[in-house]
Amino acid sequence: MNAGETVCSVEQARVIASAVTLVRRHFPAAKENLRPWRDDALTRQWSEPESIDLSFHFPGWSPRLQCRSLLMQLRLSRREADQPGHLLGVLMRGMTYDGERWRLATVGDWQPAGSHLPQPDQVQCLRQICQDLFVLFSAGASDEAAP
Repeated sequence: MNAGETVCSVEQARVIASAVTLVRRHFPAAKENLRPWRDDALTRQWSEPESIDLSFHFPGWSPRLQCRSLLMQLRLSRREADQPGHLLGVLMRGMTYDGERWRLATVGDWQPAGSHLPQPDQVQCLRQICQDLFVLFSAGASDEAAP
């Protein structure tokens, strides 16, 4: 589900803004898109309310990442309407106009798979973003539990 459509509270907006900041810290030229999916009947059929989807577009081709855009899907546990939820996993996809070039998921060994893989230093950067996202969401959960 588009990140821009899931925001129902200040806490959710804070978490999404922090996720954007994490990615932009590593890729400052990337432009975020909080609504990467079209609003049409076919797309709505595949809607996943337990995910927050956002993308980042690079100015032209990123040879080190082997893509033009980075699609990021944050998989969440069921959540209350005003809470960001618990982060279960991250799926990142390197995209071009031709489709997916690679994907990295936070299951198994966190290795990218696909036809055109990012350079090793960029894989480390993507893994760091994923680790930071887990910390961000766990910090949000502990803030909720605080009196």
